[in-house]
Amino acid sequence: MTESARSEIRAALRQLLPILFAALPFGMLYGAIAVGEGLTLWQTMGFSATVYAGASQLAALQLIGIGAPVWSVLLAVVALNFRHVLYSASVGRHLTRFSAPQKAAAFFLLVDPMFGAAEARASGQKLTKTFYFAYGLVLYFGWLAATLVGALFGALIDDPLAYGLDFILPVYFLTLLMTFRTRSLFYPVALASAAASILVYLTVGPPWHVTIGGGAGVLFAAVAKPAARPRREGVDV
Repeated sequence: MTESARSEIRAALRQLLPILFAALPFGMLYGAIAVGEGLTLWQTMGFSATVYAGASQLAALQLIGIGAPVWSVLLAVVALNFRHVLYSASVGRHLTRFSAPQKAAAFFLLVDPMFGAAEARASGQKLTKTFYFAYGLVLYFGWLAATLVGALFGALIDDPLAYGLDFILPVYFLTLLMTFRTRSLFYPVALASAAASILVYLTVGPPWHVTIGGGAGVLFAAVAKPAARPRREGVDV
């Protein structure tokens, strides 16, 4: 391994560590709730390994818990996860040196923290394969480990929500959002997205406020056309 590759791995792990500390309790919370709702250990782990989207996994569990029909569960998961289409459209611009299989793997790993890290990295320098997959794979297997711990030991916690663990999700979303506060038109775009999200939440209800709020922010940014950043040169690793 070259020194450049080692440097990229170290940079990825430095950025990931604070996020990992926030994500791990959330994964443990999911594992505990999943087993509490009647899922087996293998079902709980399989859900995390294949869906790999904490908010959608918890939403699905809540709907399953109240006996919602399958179509309703699937619709909620699609609505919550539709923001990943927007993520892939944005991050895909930086994956020009990734092969088709590498892009497929990269998009599978493209969860909220990965999106924030990739965009932040690309705003200052070239987004390399080494950085992307070091960050993404450690986060992925960390999520699986947290799910396993929660599934095995979650029964020891009578009421996970009583400890405020459910508040972890909005906190890390806010942290990711503020990473981009120096970007052009950040506050107007964020305000447009928040206004649309609140309006939909009050009128239509969740989970559509997530998707429509994000779409409103994207639409506002497209219409406003912030100043283009200069192209960067760099060597891919």
